[in-house]
Amino acid sequence: MVEDLLVAIAAVGSAGVVYLAAAVRVIKQYERGVLFRLGRVSGDVRPPGLNLIIPFVDRLQKVNMQIVTMPVPAQEGITRDNVTVRVDAVVYFRVVDAASALVKVEDYKFAVSQMAQTSLRSIIGKSDLDDLLSDREKLNQGLELMIDSPAVGWGIQVDRVEIKDVSLPDTMKRSMARQAEADRERRARIINADAELQASKKLAEAAQQMADTPTALQLRLLQTVMAVAAEKNSTLVLPIPVELLHFLERGGRPSPPDQDRDAAPGHTGGGPERHTDGTPPLPVTDTGGTPELPVTGTDGTPQVP
Repeated sequence: MVEDLLVAIAAVGSAGVVYLAAAVRVIKQYERGVLFRLGRVSGDVRPPGLNLIIPFVDRLQKVNMQIVTMPVPAQEGITRDNVTVRVDAVVYFRVVDAASALVKVEDYKFAVSQMAQTSLRSIIGKSDLDDLLSDREKLNQGLELMIDSPAVGWGIQVDRVEIKDVSLPDTMKRSMARQAEADRERRARIINADAELQASKKLAEAAQQMADTPTALQLRLLQTVMAVAAEKNSTLVLPIPVELLHFLERGGRPSPPDQDRDAAPGHTGGGPERHTDGTPPLPVTDTGGTPELPVTGTDGTPQVP
């Protein structure tokens, strides 16, 4: 009798342990539990921790509430300005209503993926190539709105959508490279022309200053000679200004200009002209014909003709 009682107690204990093991469910912190009792949602969403259910009657399904990172496969499309591109993106979303995510959509991850792909194709067709390359923030906001609108009814919230890469054809890449090169060359020419204009203005001011002060030109010439001579790898040809030659000429001949002419034969330099023997020349009278010479006597005195 006692043995039968002990066996019965052991059987009941074993059944209780099996029942308890089947009834206990542990929900993690980042999960929520949805209880289905005989196929219907029963009660509120179960919080994290230890939860008990009725075995063979209730079914507890867990839903991950973390943010899901879902890559969107690259989609090929034609932009509004007729350029073929391939664009891929990434979607960040999370479940905010576990019951709706399980009841209202069969597979919420697959549904979000398909919605993201169709929205991305729609954005490509509505945008220009320049917008895809430079104004991505605006396109990201448009994608987020397009995906989030139907996802709200599924108990899903889209946190962020980012366009990762835009692939262009090789011909378009070469065309854009030529355009960028031409633009840079244009800016370089403009900068060079502006520099030439400023330099010409400064040179004009320097020329005016040197015209007012001729000594500055000589100093500038000497500075240039010193700069060239410092290299020691070239032959230096030094031009001498004409003003410097005039100065040297005046320094070597201090006499007045009227005394610089050559003396005629028989001219002594200071007095009247004389013959080689020292006697003065005879006066010449202009009579309109051949000049008459004075007649002298044997003693050297002049005679009247």
